[in-house]
Amino acid sequence: MEQLSLFGELPPATIAIKESASRLGVSTATIRNWIKTKYLQEAGKGRITLESLEKFQEEVSGKDKLNKRANKSLKDSHDHKNIVSVFLEKKILSPSVSEKTGMEYEASLSDSYRNKEGIYYTPNEIVRHLFSVPEAETQGATFCDPCCGSGNFVIRALELGFKPENIYGYDIDPVAVEMTKARIYRATGYKSDKFVVADFLNKATLPENKKFDFIYTNPPWGKKIEKKSKKIIGSILGAGNSLDTSSLFFFACIKCLNNNGQLGLLLPESFFNIAVFETARRQALALSIERLIDYGKVFKRLVTNAQAIVLRNRTTDTFAAISCETLGGVFQRNVESFRYNPRSILNMHCNDVDSATLQHILSVKHITLKNNALWGLGIVTGNNKKCIKSSPENGYIPVFKGADIQPYFLKQPSAFIPSDMNLYQQVAPLQFYKAKRKLIYKFISSRLCFFYDDKQRFILNSANMLIPKESFPISTKILGELLSSEFMNWIFLRIFNTHKILRSDLELLPIHSQYLTNMSRFNERKYLEKLDIEKDSNGTYRIKN
Repeated sequence: MEQLSLFGELPPATIAIKESASRLGVSTATIRNWIKTKYLQEAGKGRITLESLEKFQEEVSGKDKLNKRANKSLKDSHDHKNIVSVFLEKKILSPSVSEKTGMEYEASLSDSYRNKEGIYYTPNEIVRHLFSVPEAETQGATFCDPCCGSGNFVIRALELGFKPENIYGYDIDPVAVEMTKARIYRATGYKSDKFVVADFLNKATLPENKKFDFIYTNPPWGKKIEKKSKKIIGSILGAGNSLDTSSLFFFACIKCLNNNGQLGLLLPESFFNIAVFETARRQALALSIERLIDYGKVFKRLVTNAQAIVLRNRTTDTFAAISCETLGGVFQRNVESFRYNPRSILNMHCNDVDSATLQHILSVKHITLKNNALWGLGIVTGNNKKCIKSSPENGYIPVFKGADIQPYFLKQPSAFIPSDMNLYQQVAPLQFYKAKRKLIYKFISSRLCFFYDDKQRFILNSANMLIPKESFPISTKILGELLSSEFMNWIFLRIFNTHKILRSDLELLPIHSQYLTNMSRFNERKYLEKLDIEKDSNGTYRIKN
């Protein structure tokens, strides 16, 4: 028996969660996750035991991990005033200022600063391909780059024949503005006063704002703006629910564009297909889109594709051709073919014949999964290394990963976790996992892959699940077979072209339930016959002649 002190057993020493987060260099949310995964021991509201923290530092986090975190902090540290001073004094005044200077400046910025401001300077080869205007149209015309960066679009404007006195620009970074002005002077001998250190979004919301004949730019991707400010700017610009930075710049550029003026924007892939940008896409389709371009993965630090839109500020001509330029080739589409898409998705990878087939499929009466199913995420353990075993143990249950899910079978489980669901960071309601019938599917995948589960299996967060409501007119098993079919995968690829299987996308897929009610198993051939669709030898689906 342990000796007690004069005043009884002393309570364990504790430390505030906020203080422990500061000590480890992490967020308080991370500390709470470590409490939930039993790395740290809670000791009353907002506190943990000092002993568990010290043990965690010594045995779990370890010196190497803490050093890595410290090194990352150093990498993310950013003395922007000093960097600005160096480039203004030494680089910008140099007679050799060029695109390379911009690359050097971008490289000097920390990862955290680039991410915060959404800074990704546009490579010259992209600028030259995107910004292409006949010289006759540049004479006397005004040009603006609202986010001029190192000045690549501005130099391209000079090459195309725009007069330096008719070229304008904005940027919140004084180095960017001075760099661009220096490049103009070096190229033409003209000392421009048309470039301003200012936030173009704020300029565009003013009652009186200058308008331009041509605007080409690469706006900040994911720039961090306060939610309240976004709503105010979005309200003034008429952006609706499209309040991402890229969307706000799109609406700001439209507002500052003369009638029949031309706009070219380099944007993240999400602008063209994700729900939050739908208002922006509808606005684009109301105008005259001339080109849609996919450049693939342009920026080293980003996994998303860079895509572009070029349009005229005039009412659209329904029969006008839009040039779709992708890595797979170039083809023409009319604007109506995009308007028919769910959420006005600009699926530029879908050619005109595929688009006509899609229009036909979507025109036939159908239902969707929206408001017709319950949806659940797989278990987020918070620490897979600690929680998951590769073989069964007492008190452990099998759990399935996304990689285990195949269209018509499930691999044998290779992961086992403790059955106590309170151990984990995130768990869907237990009744979802224990539903009599549900569909489980891969989350990270370019193909739809569903498995019909009637054994109440548990899944990890590389998989998700859906449970059709009792009122849904077809069986869960048939639904799973339909969603995994080649036909539905063809539809999914032609509309969404993504590597994540999102609930919001699944909820838009057409389900022609009237042709499925009498099936005991899904039969694609019979389903296609009802839809007047045929599959050719190349695996492509077409309207029957």
